[in-house]
Amino acid sequence: MANIESQIKRNRQTVKRHARNQTVRTELKTRVKAVLTAADAGDAEATETALRRAQKRIDTAAAMGVLHPNTANRKKSRLAKRAKQSRA
Repeated sequence: MANIESQIKRNRQTVKRHARNQTVRTELKTRVKAVLTAADAGDAEATETALRRAQKRIDTAAAMGVLHPNTANRKKSRLAKRAKQSRA
């Protein structure tokens, strides 16, 4: 355990941030899975709704710094491509 006050504070911050990031990542995975499930089922309306929700959450995660902006854009692009393929 650290003896320096600043390091003790950093450790507390790291624990809080880790918990918040894990929550965001878990929700992100859930929303992405919902898009893929709807796309596989062939339900166009459900796919569109799930896609919008997933893209919004991906953007939020990028704004929070949980995801790198390029990673967020790549994820959104691949999801949109997958959703479009299911409609065709």
